[in-house]
Amino acid sequence: MTQIYGHRGASLDLPEMSFVAYFEAVEQGADGFECDLRLSKDGFLVLWHDDDMQRLANSPRVIADSNLIDIQQTYPAMIFEELLIIALDEKKNLALETKHPVRTRGAVEKKLFAVLEANKDAIAESGIEISIMSFSWLAVQRAKRAGYTAVYLIQFPWQRLFCFVDAVGPSIEILKKSPNFAKRVKASGKRLFVWTANTEEDAKVLIGSGADVVMSDAPAQLRTYLN
Repeated sequence: MTQIYGHRGASLDLPEMSFVAYFEAVEQGADGFECDLRLSKDGFLVLWHDDDMQRLANSPRVIADSNLIDIQQTYPAMIFEELLIIALDEKKNLALETKHPVRTRGAVEKKLFAVLEANKDAIAESGIEISIMSFSWLAVQRAKRAGYTAVYLIQFPWQRLFCFVDAVGPSIEILKKSPNFAKRVKASGKRLFVWTANTEEDAKVLIGSGADVVMSDAPAQLRTYLN
């Protein structure tokens, strides 16, 4: 059965990657959470998609050049440890996208692995699945070598680097334009993680695709369409 993860939480109507968005995803029955991770200047894993804060906070502040206290004085951004606590308490799987390219290269994965290792007993006890995703092939390989479910996110249907990963993550637009793409992924023995599906039209594409995980800004709405 396809699992539905809250894409940046239930972010269709709530601030993305905020506490309220993730708790709303719980209310909507999401099977897991998705988030983007960037490293602050002082080494915190900040939940943030863009490299700067212009879109959400109308600020040119760059995450990588800013300490956490300055980031949070500009906007109430979460850190990964806070999301992990919610996921453990609510028994929600996690799909964690490490953002690249960045100047610090693999430092974001190194920090993420350290946090996950420090919480490995609680993660094991909760039974949640941790998947690490990236558009960076090198980042995905770091996740794979560290023993995590590695998801290679792709933007174009002609990308073929399916080997040495556990799952392939195309956009819903790729499945719309290339109906056989999902079949190729499943035939390769890989799991299929799809981003970001919200509408009834999206659901029609997903039905029969064999998608294992789908990211949605509106988990409850998408589940209604899929059923």
